[in-house]
Amino acid sequence: MPWLSMPVPCRLTWQAAGSCVRVTASGSSEAEVIVVDERFDASTLHLLRERIAACTAAVGMPEDLSVGVLLAVHELAANVVRHGAGAGRLLMRGAAGVLRCQVSDDGPGSGRWPLRKGHGLWLVRGVADEITASSGPQGSQVTVRFGWRAPPGPHSANAQTT
Repeated sequence: MPWLSMPVPCRLTWQAAGSCVRVTASGSSEAEVIVVDERFDASTLHLLRERIAACTAAVGMPEDLSVGVLLAVHELAANVVRHGAGAGRLLMRGAAGVLRCQVSDDGPGSGRWPLRKGHGLWLVRGVADEITASSGPQGSQVTVRFGWRAPPGPHSANAQTT
């Protein structure tokens, strides 16, 4: 797929400006770093796809899984635009071998999202290891978790990210 091989800068965002996050395995839990925190609407969905592709590579996700994650997260964002408030937020957190993606909006939706073969949520369920969803008058939120066996190296639990 040619759009996956295009060089796209990955903007890494942090909880505090100018801070450095060290990803370490202390005890039984790993620290997660925010790799994407983006607002989107219909006019920026194509940019969101590029950001997702670049950042799945940045966290060391295997390319075959990265394609599925790209499609799944894009479908969730497109559902926000089409069935939700029309605009939303994507928050991606990564750690060694795990990527969590949260897609949310701030308003009431236009009803339940359909779960039919070939549609967005059906695709998401086929790719994600875990899905949680909530919806109400204040907005909707879907969080998906993708996992893979992370090899030792720059994306392992002991890597440092700046």
